[in-house]
Amino acid sequence: MITLPIKNRSETYSVQPTKLIALGLNYRAHIAESVSVKVKGFTDEIPSEPVLFPKTPNVLIGPDDTIVIPRFLKSYGFRNPRTDYEAELALIIGQRCKNVPQEKALDQILGYTCMNDVSQRNLQNGDRSGWYRGKSLDTFGPIGPQVVLPQDLHDPHHLDIRCRLNGKTVQESNTSQMIFKIPEIIAFVSKNFTLMPGDIILTGTPSGVGPLSHGDVVEVEIEGIGVLKNHVVDETV
Repeated sequence: MITLPIKNRSETYSVQPTKLIALGLNYRAHIAESVSVKVKGFTDEIPSEPVLFPKTPNVLIGPDDTIVIPRFLKSYGFRNPRTDYEAELALIIGQRCKNVPQEKALDQILGYTCMNDVSQRNLQNGDRSGWYRGKSLDTFGPIGPQVVLPQDLHDPHHLDIRCRLNGKTVQESNTSQMIFKIPEIIAFVSKNFTLMPGDIILTGTPSGVGPLSHGDVVEVEIEGIGVLKNHVVDETV
């Protein structure tokens, strides 16, 4: 179980979602780079409604935990193997909710945190069943470094978001650039699925995604939340 501190509180929060629901293509600049990412389903068109996909709870790891690139991937002989980082703002749902109107959507949020939506591109592009496997391999969902309650975050729609790889900034944007804002996201997701306390919604990644390799250190930083840092290793056993 992953336990995160709650900002400005003495309590901690145990991360135990029944589901993780993520958005693809929610930053215009990321859509523009979709050709280089070469993932099935990516186009240069602005989506008319949020593009949803699942991540499974086995992906979750905490700050300073290790992202493990599975050994079995080598057996495929991919010409250009690619497992990518994706910096994202994550929402944690605070109560059971369904068919939430946009004007009440922010009331459903327990808190905010950083996530890294680690993505195995070769599987994501090649699996006939879609993105499920490439998004849900063990350790492919670092989360943290803390949970920030809504009253302690000045405005979730105006937060600087960046990713650093081995100290170099590779993603840099602001949550104001999201195509679908948080109330729209929660309203749409809750129309399709009943949300439970602890469920996590990932709000999409900005441009600059790229590959991770053995020995890398990847950091996701979001203004007002902090820095989520993880090391990357190839599985050896």
